[in-house]
Amino acid sequence: MVFFSTAKILQFEAGLMLLPAFVSIFYAEGWRNLSSFLISIAIILLTTLPFTLNPPKDKRVYAREGLASVALTWIGLSFFGGLPFFISGQIPSMIDAFFETSSGLTTTGSSILDNVEALSHSMLFWRSFTHFIGGMGVLVLALAVFPDTQMGDIQFMKAEVPGPQFGKLMSKLKSTAQALYIIYMVLTLILFLVLVIAGMPVFDSLLHAFGTAGTGGFGIKNGGVAPYNSPLIEVILGIGMLVFGVNFNIYYFILIGKAKDALKSEELKVYLGIVIASIIMIFLNIMHSYSNNLTALRDSFFTVSSIVTTTGFSTADFDAWPLFSKNILLLLMFIGGMAGSTAGGLKVSRVMILFKSAKAELKRMISHNRYVKVTIDKKALDRYTDRSIMNYFLAYVVMFAVLLLLISFWQEDFATAFSSVAATFNNIGPGFNTVGPTLSFSGFNNISKLILSFSMIAGRLELFPILVLFSPRSWKK
Repeated sequence: MVFFSTAKILQFEAGLMLLPAFVSIFYAEGWRNLSSFLISIAIILLTTLPFTLNPPKDKRVYAREGLASVALTWIGLSFFGGLPFFISGQIPSMIDAFFETSSGLTTTGSSILDNVEALSHSMLFWRSFTHFIGGMGVLVLALAVFPDTQMGDIQFMKAEVPGPQFGKLMSKLKSTAQALYIIYMVLTLILFLVLVIAGMPVFDSLLHAFGTAGTGGFGIKNGGVAPYNSPLIEVILGIGMLVFGVNFNIYYFILIGKAKDALKSEELKVYLGIVIASIIMIFLNIMHSYSNNLTALRDSFFTVSSIVTTTGFSTADFDAWPLFSKNILLLLMFIGGMAGSTAGGLKVSRVMILFKSAKAELKRMISHNRYVKVTIDKKALDRYTDRSIMNYFLAYVVMFAVLLLLISFWQEDFATAFSSVAATFNNIGPGFNTVGPTLSFSGFNNISKLILSFSMIAGRLELFPILVLFSPRSWKK
């Protein structure tokens, strides 16, 4: 069942590759570009058909199978998704192609490309489209689209959907996936149309809508968003990033007429509070270095929106900002957006629970007989959720430390090593120093690129699917 479900999703990726193939035909890019997608599709089908021709008799999926399937799927998607870049020769190294596709699908936005404008239209489209595919989750997309699928088990959704808890919005899991994706696509379409009206070219608007919706941040110009030189476009993208950093369940409840209940969300209030406070503090810290206060405020707003939602678009070189502002951005990298959004990071809900649990423990230490409940939205948190979040945070810290040690073996600069792990593990994109917003990861060696690629996948899947995949016990009957 693990290999069957993985193979089905890879075949779904092969079908999605037809879209950039049509883009290649539309822009008359020549046979080499078109054939790179057609050959990739053929390789995927030939590799996966043996696993799907004979479906398993027992289609039940338990937690172990769900976690392993999701981890294998994302590694497979990243590898096979990188084939068009490699076959076309536009990314000559397969490791670089794997890194770039991992970054796209996990909506990280880190890149090994020093000159992104050298890519053809079809490759730029596929590169940004991976953000859209990975934003809400590839298995969620497959579940929403496939008419009759064996991937409808809740174990797959639990393993892929970000956040401390997953709950069905409707009685049927398929209906939940469809509702989420309809909201996701409608918001993306609205953003695309608004960007076109604001004066951004149609092709550019589509790709930036993909990057914003998935909170990925792949730019299609070497200077990111700055070359458009449009305050209006920057404000639209800034608002768009914040919108996609919100839990999609809130949008669903607003649509069914429960707006008052949805807007009472404690996590939403904390999320917006963090954004507003960060913008104000950074603006006050950098305003003296700008000739125009409005420009300083706009750069503060855009950068905070980009980092807290883990998108990674850039309009300013924040690596040149004062240390105070850079430290705020570093904290935002770890916090991330809301649970159930397309953003990465720890998630606001987990940070809230960690702080509330620490506060409750302090009260218990002061008064031993006192019973202190940890509440979210005025509801007491059950012990299982509280404990699972503590365990996740412990695993997160240990994994981060291991990745940092591995990367520091080849990196002598601590700021580069630390921020490169923070940027990939939290699915941010740019870091500081040699991986700043104006630079790339091209200077890293192949081993470091592979480590950071797995860092991106582990961060997107929130650790446990990858840990389960590499646990020998998982493969025992």
